[in-house]
Amino acid sequence: MDLTVPEYAYMFGFLQADGHLAKGVGQKGRLSVEITARDIDLLREFQKLTPYNSSITGRSRSTNFAEAHTSAVWTLCSLEARTRLNELGLPYGRKSQKIAPPRGAFSRRDYLRGLIDADGSVGHTSQGWPFVSLTTASTPIAVFLCTYAREITGAERTLKRNARDDIYNVLYTKENAQSLAANLYYTGCLSLERKRSAAHNLAAWVRPVGSKPRPPRIKWSSEQDRILLTAPAIADAAAQLGHSRSACQVRRWRLLHGLAPLPD
Repeated sequence: MDLTVPEYAYMFGFLQADGHLAKGVGQKGRLSVEITARDIDLLREFQKLTPYNSSITGRSRSTNFAEAHTSAVWTLCSLEARTRLNELGLPYGRKSQKIAPPRGAFSRRDYLRGLIDADGSVGHTSQGWPFVSLTTASTPIAVFLCTYAREITGAERTLKRNARDDIYNVLYTKENAQSLAANLYYTGCLSLERKRSAAHNLAAWVRPVGSKPRPPRIKWSSEQDRILLTAPAIADAAAQLGHSRSACQVRRWRLLHGLAPLPD
């Protein structure tokens, strides 16, 4: 499983997020992945990529969301395969907070697409805005997404777990979502067909007339803070720094009220 190969990088990301590695008696154990039956084609692709015997079965059960939910389950028992996956970073048992990006070389965008296909969403908000999101309990995974997305879109994100579930909900919208989706879901990539289609549909969105993009977040330096605090007026600081009056006013208020560290 060479993670520099796009298909294997994607597959590993998906398995980290949606797979389950279980130990049995002695050397027994299994890897299982359960997804909705409409996505069974992806499990067949995984089966083709795996040089070991495996099976795909169906399962019907009631859930909190539907009285009758049909899923497809891919099961792999090979010790050699399980050992390789574990070495790459797929833990046995509960793993939501333990998973992290591979330590060696790997295809980053394909790996990230696997994570998003398994635990993320791609589509349009209720307001019609394009969005790409990922829900994860893993800090290294959340940091990896933010780092990669910043390289592609320039968008900065401040990570914070939500109070209810203690997990990260990382969201990109509008032009940032369009750029990220176009990078991740390229032509011919291995992915869930419905999410690939949703990603391609994001490109059709056009910002409404009169709606201006939010300006990029300002990275305030100690020197800029000193200018802001010593300028005779906000207008003077704004002119000298090249920022808006409102941005300078908010930053000055934060400095004076202890919400941002004062410059040395």
